[in-house]
Amino acid sequence: MMAKNPDGPGQVTLSRYVNTFGQAMLQRYGERVHKIAINAAFTCPNIDGSKGRGGCTFCNNVSFNPNGRKPSAITEQIAAGRQVILKRTGARKYLAYFQAYTNTYADINRLRGLYDSALSEPDVIGLAIGTRPDCAPEPVLDLLAEYQQQGHEIWLELGLQSSFDESLIRVNRGHGFAEYKTTLQNARKRGLQVCTHLIVGLPGETKMHCNVTLERVLELGVDGLKLHPLHVVKGTQLANEWRRGEYQPLLLDEYIDIAADLIRQTPAEIIFHRLTGTAAANILLAPDWCSQKWLVLNRLTEALQHRSYYPACSGQVPADSARILQ
Repeated sequence: MMAKNPDGPGQVTLSRYVNTFGQAMLQRYGERVHKIAINAAFTCPNIDGSKGRGGCTFCNNVSFNPNGRKPSAITEQIAAGRQVILKRTGARKYLAYFQAYTNTYADINRLRGLYDSALSEPDVIGLAIGTRPDCAPEPVLDLLAEYQQQGHEIWLELGLQSSFDESLIRVNRGHGFAEYKTTLQNARKRGLQVCTHLIVGLPGETKMHCNVTLERVLELGVDGLKLHPLHVVKGTQLANEWRRGEYQPLLLDEYIDIAADLIRQTPAEIIFHRLTGTAAANILLAPDWCSQKWLVLNRLTEALQHRSYYPACSGQVPADSARILQ
């Protein structure tokens, strides 16, 4: 991953300090591999009433879903994504990233049909499946393991966000850390690669919570991580809380400080699939820096440079973090 240098010509290489997904795939396949985001018209048990209504307090799927409410056929979405990526990076191999909503929340036969459709494209070498920890039953994991055994690059992306049940209740996740632990262990028994999503800046959480969550995730074992700064977008309960002054987003400096420390504590072999998250200007309410991907990546690169970061993990919970566990 290359970050643009705002102070002059040239580029700063973030992958000098972070095991990025792009670099990991380049080493594994000898060429660039990119994800193409797919909307397969799933829903979520936290929306359809089986577990709750309204979804997570921060969730407006438009903020990360490029294909709208009425998505086109999967093959058409792949064709469109392919053209964009070809022009931007020249990559010719792809993972179909089933991203929008809960992408294992369906009958196993429907899932197989959808995944097979994506894998039928000759330049799609694998799948990244975004889902909730409480929506990945063993038959689904068996299916993903089957694809992996056939030689496909398979990633199960689990949206944990926090290991603290009180935080998950506060944002209306509809699951706890126990469900994550069970699914993670079941996936790893099958040799599946797991990427865990973590949100920095959840209501009521501090840097210590983030450190403890990372330690718990690392203790269980994981292959990849995604870091997201929590941002406020239109059409969410979090937006209402923000307007009432009940939630204050992180400053950019705060996010950089926390993210850099999380990276520093992560073993070098773990792949970072993402280090920030953005939302379109027409729906983003706060913080405004979440619309500026390259600003965040440059600042993060600079922080890692200044801290003389080396990719290693002490395996210790910081003393101030340990108090939270008690």
